[in-house]
Amino acid sequence: MINDVIIRDIKKDEIAELLVLCEEHALYEKADFSHEDKKQRLEEYLFQDNSPLYCIVVEYKGNLIAYTTVMKQFSTWDVSFYLYMDCLYINEKYRSLGLGKKLLEKIKQRAKILNCNLIQWQTPSFNTKAINFYKNNNAVSKTKERFFLTIF
Repeated sequence: MINDVIIRDIKKDEIAELLVLCEEHALYEKADFSHEDKKQRLEEYLFQDNSPLYCIVVEYKGNLIAYTTVMKQFSTWDVSFYLYMDCLYINEKYRSLGLGKKLLEKIKQRAKILNCNLIQWQTPSFNTKAINFYKNNNAVSKTKERFFLTIF
């Protein structure tokens, strides 16, 4: 199965399928999710010229089974750009098959193309499987609090 997957950038006509995975991801992380207005906005942000946002998907037998979204950001401390991984989600049926490692490799390739020498992300502290996966792939954790400030 692992050799039968295609890892590639998302296509515009797959946004609805991506939103299903996003909802699964939100539920897995015990968060709320609404589909309202997201299809149109994702199409706009992902496919506009010079977008800093990228979505990489895993396709298996014509269906999307995993995705990651990354965006190029800047670190003032390091005075360099880095890639921020907002999401990495694999449908539960397809976990522990090596897809996460393949996605990380694809993210590393994208970082190199974008001249970023660092990838950053976060995961909930209760997601011990993900934490162990990241540590097993040489990622280092920094403990910080994440804050949210709603503007509108």
